[in-house]
Amino acid sequence: KNFCAQKHPVWVRISPLCIMPSKACSVAIAGVGAYAAAQAFLAPSVSPQVNQQQVRNLRQQPAATESSSAAAGALTLGVAGVAVASAAQVGKRTARRSQVVRQATAVAEKVFTKMPASVKPGVVTGQALVDLLNYAKENEFAIPGVNVVSSSSVNACMEAAKKAGGPVMVTFSRGGGQFLAGKAADNTDDAACIAGTVAGALHVRQVAKLYGVPVILHTDHCQKSWLPWFDGLIEASEEYFEKNGEPLFSSHMLDLSEESLEDNISICKKYLERMAKINLLLEMELGVTGGEEDGVDNTDVDSSRLYTQPEEVWQVNEALSSVPNGNFTVAAAFGNVHGVYAPGNVSLKPVILHNTQEYIKEKLGCESDKPVSFVFHGGSGSSLEDIRYAIEAGVVKMNIDTDTQWAFWDGMNEYQKKNKDYLQAQIGNPEGAEKPNKKYYDPRMSLRSGEEFMAERLVKCMEDLKCIDRL
Repeated sequence: KNFCAQKHPVWVRISPLCIMPSKACSVAIAGVGAYAAAQAFLAPSVSPQVNQQQVRNLRQQPAATESSSAAAGALTLGVAGVAVASAAQVGKRTARRSQVVRQATAVAEKVFTKMPASVKPGVVTGQALVDLLNYAKENEFAIPGVNVVSSSSVNACMEAAKKAGGPVMVTFSRGGGQFLAGKAADNTDDAACIAGTVAGALHVRQVAKLYGVPVILHTDHCQKSWLPWFDGLIEASEEYFEKNGEPLFSSHMLDLSEESLEDNISICKKYLERMAKINLLLEMELGVTGGEEDGVDNTDVDSSRLYTQPEEVWQVNEALSSVPNGNFTVAAAFGNVHGVYAPGNVSLKPVILHNTQEYIKEKLGCESDKPVSFVFHGGSGSSLEDIRYAIEAGVVKMNIDTDTQWAFWDGMNEYQKKNKDYLQAQIGNPEGAEKPNKKYYDPRMSLRSGEEFMAERLVKCMEDLKCIDRL
């Protein structure tokens, strides 16, 4: 708005290689034009609505003519492409578009041989998410939840999941959302935090299926003073639900552990009643995770608050289970601490989770040995023994942040050290005083190194969580 008022137009050049680096995406861009692909990503809400049954019908029809094949390709990849393709280009690109249709259909119809039938590639919500978490609990593995702050870290998560053959949870924090929007963006009433988080979610939505893995789209710790951010995200999911029949996000976390137990439960129940109407899952925190992360500092908290009691989990389970269609997980504290610490500085007691399951099973009189789905916060640096024992107690997700953040930095740092002599000036390196260095200082080079290191570290985390070859 300000640029227009000052009559200084700004042109943003989007390279197809930056938008969609994979082979399948390159073909898609060639089929409908980079402009259409960019429009579909940047402004999906303004694209004409496509009848999904029409798309399926078109996919099933043989490519009898050039025009029908082109129409199928356009509908499959987004109607914005129709405005770009000219009549002269239709015949030349028909074969390529038909190939894209087949690829897109194959991705959409892909099924997992080991997963519940409801779980498909891409963002998982509603009943499919519940089925996925129950599958993890029954088969005793946990899904890694990774805080992301850029498209590069998002892509590293899904790359790792693809390599490992398991599901992954992509998690946006409030601060991460603001960073995605830009630290200079107006954040009045959490506007930038909301917009950045929503933008990140839309990016995940656009590319997740291309990795062929189930992706849980989640948001992290939200304390009471940050509820305006939480409200904005739910509103975004409600709007998305009206248009698409599912929420934008898979789940959200409320961290009201600083409040009284009664207030924590009542506020969580109030929000779950709203979230249940659009099939959003709630993750609630009970007890305190020590340490410091993303503006939440619990380094000096009383140690007694680091250990949740079974009676407290029972009160939560009783209240939230009464919400129709309400689905939730519990981040119960058992000595968890954010960050990585030297051995002996963290005293995890996952036996608390085992005792809690036994307590609630007796209260409910149910057959399941693990009636509650737990999540594990502050997992970085934990012993493999404690991690595995917690998973046996019904932990279905563990937060992996510190290790992956270090891995991303380590990758960029290693790239810099390896190519140091080529990164001192735009021109001039050991090969000659006039040799250009653009291919070395291109941001994609160092960022890609960060992605590779982060993905490699996350695969190791998935091995620890037994989240390997689960699809």
